[in-house]
Amino acid sequence: MTLLTSWVGSANSAETPFPLNNLPYGVFTVDGTAPRCGVAIGDQIFDVTKAEADGLVELDAAPVLDAPYWNKLMELGPDVWATFRARLTELLSEGAEARPGYLVAQADAVMLMPFKVAEFTDFYAGKHHAMNVGTMFRGPENALPPNWLHIPIGYNGRASTVLVSGTDIVRPNGQMKAPDAEVPSFGPCKRLDIELEMGAIIGGSNAMGDPVTVQQADDMIFGYVLLNDWSARDIQAWEYQPLGPFQAKAFATSISPWIVTKAALEPFRTSTPTREKDLLPHLVEPGPMLYDIDLEVTMAPEGQSATTIARTNYDRMYYSAAQQLAHHATSGCAMNVGDLIGSGTISGPEKSERGSLLELTWGGKEPMTLDTGETRTFIEDGDTLVLAGAAKGDGFQIGFGACVGTILPAKTFPQ
Repeated sequence: MTLLTSWVGSANSAETPFPLNNLPYGVFTVDGTAPRCGVAIGDQIFDVTKAEADGLVELDAAPVLDAPYWNKLMELGPDVWATFRARLTELLSEGAEARPGYLVAQADAVMLMPFKVAEFTDFYAGKHHAMNVGTMFRGPENALPPNWLHIPIGYNGRASTVLVSGTDIVRPNGQMKAPDAEVPSFGPCKRLDIELEMGAIIGGSNAMGDPVTVQQADDMIFGYVLLNDWSARDIQAWEYQPLGPFQAKAFATSISPWIVTKAALEPFRTSTPTREKDLLPHLVEPGPMLYDIDLEVTMAPEGQSATTIARTNYDRMYYSAAQQLAHHATSGCAMNVGDLIGSGTISGPEKSERGSLLELTWGGKEPMTLDTGETRTFIEDGDTLVLAGAAKGDGFQIGFGACVGTILPAKTFPQ
């Protein structure tokens, strides 16, 4: 596929993350006005709430785009998703009637959460990450738990603290125990970290008690976002046995502001890696279920320039989002419209591809030097972390918009 052209001039560049090929969905406000649904096109936003109200867009159930989230469209299912995307493409294509009155400059808009998060589940499904972390704590011979090559391991997180890009993150307080201490202590996290992930947004549902196939799971996915599952490593080390992460992950998860649809990513489908152990039939993919998406992370101390600290690709994952979702439903767990599935940290085989500071600095033992000359083992107050990603086509790219978070000092705990 090559670049599709639009009457919106800024969409016709190989440099824009939002060409006509993309058309991602977001929610925005301008000067404090009521939030509206919009579609990114070049450096503009096409106001689809206004377009629906004016009759340019007609959906099976109207109004659908009058709410400050995209869940109502998700509920209508894949056929309506396809019809809506086709209509947007028609309205915005080169040669169609130019409608500048429906455009808002992205520079003038404030982006909000694009959907209502029903529930959030995070996985541990990147093999390079799992091997690195397991090697640090258990040695290379015991790096992977016995079940890891057979099922995607996950845990239920907190929907209440999923935040849109640009929201500042307050350093969490928590209970920790130093290796040489007899008793734990309480205070601000000292080993604050990121996790470079992709998030799959679920647009379908299954009844409680009804499992789904991997293909059905893929059909249920509405789109994808970049996801940073902030992690308090010292809090996590003390609490995670025997039930896994809790407060170390519950304080914040950031997502990028635009939902990129599966239709936009379709040309970039790719297969998961060759299996070391054959999966049981209910987890075998019927076709390519991953995507070739370049990813990177930058870090900037307060008032300083940014340094790229990692580059990798979503195709490094061992399990796809469809496999994760199918596994989630195997017990009969009911999945709902608006559920968010985190991929788990995406790392590659090279040190430069590690998607967390825990790996990049090998647990803090190997500090990294930023372009500013400063060193880091974990995140300090005032640091800004940015996740970026794009699938690269022939003269175009499918981008997500940045996933940005700046760390604020911990708050004083009430006495």
